[in-house]
Formats: sequence, C-alpha cells, structure tokens
Amino acid sequence: MAAETAFKLTYSTMFNPPEELHTRFEEALAKVKTGLGREYGMLIDGKERFSAEKFEDRSPADTEVLLGVFQKGTAQDANDAVAAAKKAFYAWSRTPWQERVALVRKAAALIDERTFEIGVAVAMEVGKNRMEALGDVAETADLFRYACDSMEKNNGYVVEMGRDPLQGFLSTNVSVLRPYGVWLVISPFNFPAALTGGPSAAALVAGNTLVMKPASDTPWTARLLAECLRDAGLPDGVFNYVTGPGSTLGQALIDHPDIAGVTFTGSYDVGMKIYRDFGHGRWIRPTILELGGKNPAIVSRHANLEDAAVGITRSAFGLQGQKCSACSRVFIEEPVYDALVERLVALTEKMKVGDPTERSVYLGPVINRSSYRDYMNFAEDLHQNAVILTGGKTLAEGDLARGYFVAPTLAANLPAEHRLWQQEMFVPITTLAKVKSLDEAMQRANDVAYGLTAGFYGAPDEVDWFYDHIEAGVTYANRPQGATTGAWPGFQPFGGWKGSGASGKNSGGVYYLPLYMHEQIRTRVTRI
Repeated sequence: MAAETAFKLTYSTMFNPPEELHTRFEEALAKVKTGLGREYGMLIDGKERFSAEKFEDRSPADTEVLLGVFQKGTAQDANDAVAAAKKAFYAWSRTPWQERVALVRKAAALIDERTFEIGVAVAMEVGKNRMEALGDVAETADLFRYACDSMEKNNGYVVEMGRDPLQGFLSTNVSVLRPYGVWLVISPFNFPAALTGGPSAAALVAGNTLVMKPASDTPWTARLLAECLRDAGLPDGVFNYVTGPGSTLGQALIDHPDIAGVTFTGSYDVGMKIYRDFGHGRWIRPTILELGGKNPAIVSRHANLEDAAVGITRSAFGLQGQKCSACSRVFIEEPVYDALVERLVALTEKMKVGDPTERSVYLGPVINRSSYRDYMNFAEDLHQNAVILTGGKTLAEGDLARGYFVAPTLAANLPAEHRLWQQEMFVPITTLAKVKSLDEAMQRANDVAYGLTAGFYGAPDEVDWFYDHIEAGVTYANRPQGATTGAWPGFQPFGGWKGSGASGKNSGGVYYLPLYMHEQIRTRVTRI
C-alpha cells in the first residue's frame, strides 16, 4: 500500500478509504480476470512440481468461474518437500539473521507492490469484500515486517547473562535463541494471506525452513505469496509450497519425523487432532494452534448504542461471519435491549449481499457447499427454537443462484442451554440475549470452551472491570470499528485462551517470534 502515503489500510481504517484504493482495485480486477483458469504447480526445492491428479479452485460467488487448477499432492510430494527443507536448513539457519531479515523485508515489499492483484484473488477465492480482501494482504506485509522488526529490536535474540564468580577463571554465559528445523504452516481459508504469511515469515526470520500447506479452498492466494518469497530471492528449499487434501498430504506432513514444529489455524477438532498426532513423535515439538472462537460482546445500560450497533454488526457479519474472531453472541442489559436490537436489525438489513468484488457489497458468499448446508441447518434450528429477527434464509435469486449466498441473521430468545450458544457456527448468524446485570453477562460470556476475542460497550469506569473478568486473548472496549474483530500486528496482537489457542502468545505481538526458536546457553571458561 505504498502509494497511499497519507492513508494506512487496516481493519480499523477500511471503512472510509481514499478513492484511489477503489480505482486500483478495479484496474487489478480487470487484469486478473484475463488470466483466470490457468494451472499452478507446487513449489518444491525451487522447482515447479505437477502431480497426476488435479483439483479445481472455483469462485464461491459463482461456481461456474474457474479460478485455477492446482495439484493434488501426494505423500511422496510431502516427503520431498520436507527433504528439500531439511537439506536447506543447515545453510539457512547459519545465515546471519540480518541477511534473513533483508530477504523477508524484500518479500514484504513485493507483497506491497502486488497488493491489489493478490487482493483481487482473495476476494474471488474467499468471497471477501474488496476492503476486507485488501486488508488481508496489507496485514500480511505488516506481519512480515513485524517479524523482522522483532528480530532487529532484540539483536537476533543474543543476550549476555551473568558471569560465574570464579577465582582464576573468566566464565561468560550467553543466551542464544536458535531455530528448530523444518517448520510446517497449515493455513485456513478465511485469511489465506495473513494466516499463511504471518507464521511463515516468523519461521523464516527465526532461521527455520518452511513447508506451506494452504486450505484446499484457497490455494491461489498462498501460491501468490510463495511467488513473492521466490522472487525475493530466498534460496531453493528454504520455503516449499504444497497443495492437496488434508487427509492425505496434510497428514503425511504431520506424521513426518523431520517436521520440527507446526503452526495450524483452523477448527478446534482438527487442531486437537493435529496436537495429539504431533505428540506421537520422538520428542515434544512446538505446536502453535489457533482454534477458533465463540466471541461475545457485552453491552451495558450505560453504553453508546450507536457505537455498539455499528461495532457488533461489523464484527458479526464481516466475511460472512467466517472469522474466528466473529461476534457470535451478544449479551445486552435489559434497560437498553429493545433500543439496541432495533438498531442492530436496521443495520443488518442495510447490508448488501452479492459479488464481493463490487464496491457496494458488504457480504459475499460463504466458502463452500458444506458451509452453505451448515447455515441452512443452523437456521432451521433457530426457526424452531428462537425468534429470527432478520435473515435465516438462503439467497438464490438471479446471479446469486450460482454461489453460496445466505442472509445475515440475528436471533433472539434462544434458550440459554441451547447448543448454539456454545458451538462455533462460522456462518453469519449471531444470537442475542437480554440479561439483568453485567455479572450475568460476564458469567455467560465466559461459559464456553473458547477464549479468543471479546468486546464491551459501557461507561469508562466499567471497562477495567470487563478487562479484569473476561477470559479472552484479544479484548476491545467501546469500539465502533468492530466489537470483536480487527486485530493488527503491532497494535492488537491476535491469539486466544482456553480452547482458542495453544501458545498463550499472540501473533503479531511482543512474544510471538521466540515461539519459533529454542534457547541455547553458551558457557565459555577461560583461565586468567
């Protein structure tokens, strides 16, 4: 986003961008559309790799549109990618950290240059509206730079410790953080740029070599990032990009004894399986997991209701509710319940659903037929057990008939014991509850297996109470830009508690990069 010198695109600023962003997106859209449908190989040891079996990547907004053809990688491809990364590790890990940082910064600059083309791919492949898509790419470049900044700020994580008080000897001790080896990044469909690029950059800056495996719904975006790494001049084998089913290719990578660490973002069930499978290795290996959320917003009787309504709807329905940080539960104090619900319904009904590359569209499609079916099942459950205030239906009129479009949905009067208060739905459905007190709201907000993000609207003297009691890793107060969404590297590092995360350290934050390294103490004794 270098051209917009007076404007920095983030998830907080995306709602009022300069006109130039729209102009450049339109130009990139026209350009990218001329090249749709081509075949993309895997990248293993610096070379294109094609497999006997292929799979198609089609737009969820129009399944007749073929975006690209990708390789259905096999267990042998997984083995070859790991072998290439292992071979490259010795030289890469011993490359001065300043040189690694320079190469990753060069890749970040290439992402900046290609922001609009990659953003178009994200919009067409994921179904994100254009500003969300551009934000995903801009965040990726910032995550690259943040990893570099962290390494530089900490001088390569080399720290002199105390000297042993020995007579006749000089005994020095130095703490050095060193890379683990071959690092595996398995990324999700919803942020195919940031959640592929962020952990990949951290692994590389730390001195690990890399195998990237994107979600099968979104291989195109990750391929474009891999090209930025390639074109930045990273040596062959230092990074490898493979595509294919999680059940075969992905499992072969998880089971491989030469994988030294893994970062996975996705569902709780899949993440826990990876955690258990990875634990069968020869020794304990680092496992960085981000496993979703069931994110609450609490609204006090003292809240600014306009800010609350805007923030809640933006977080509930951005990316069709397919964010692990989406606001899926809202607890509203009784005196302001009716007034806030009226505003929430009005704002939701103004949101346009359609082709996500169009400027006026806020909600695109859900990602695939499985998510479409999930929405229908959840909506049917809510029709039977709650009051649907708006939405609760699929959208199949006209051009929408060729995609996976559904209406953003608000539901009230769902019994407190109902499973949908606990289950992450990952579709644009949010449930609302009237509560008698903030204590009741907090008890219900924390009464889930997850602890990713949370939001609060209320008086200034209530905000600290909220922070002190909420069980979540990313928390916001009185934020119209998004009640529970909108984290950014260096501003709001992203990570969760309880079932939402494994490391306790948030991505894009102060403590993240050291997760990709282990400590060695170097004691040197010299006679004097």
